[in-house]
Amino acid sequence: MRPRRAIPHVAMRPLWRCRNCGAEWPCQPARLSLLAEYEGNRVSLLVYLGALAIEAEGQLRQLNPDHEVDLYGRFTHWARAR
Repeated sequence: MRPRRAIPHVAMRPLWRCRNCGAEWPCQPARLSLLAEYEGNRVSLLVYLGALAIEAEGQLRQLNPDHEVDLYGRFTHWARAR
C-alpha cells in the first residue's frame, strides 16, 4: 500500500477555500504555517496577505457581484503583531 500524499493547506482559487480541509482560506493550519514561514518578519507576512486579500476580493466579486466581501479579518487581522 502506497503512503497517502499530504495535501497542503493552500488556497483553491477562485473560491478561496482550503484545498485540504475546505474551510475559508487561510484556514487555521494555513495560518500556523504562514506564521512559521514568516517568523520574525511580520511586516512581510502582512504585505503578502494584503496582496492576496486584494486578489481574492476581485475573484470572489467576479463569482458573485452582489455579495459584499470583507476580507480584512480573514486575511490580515489574525496576523497582526500581538
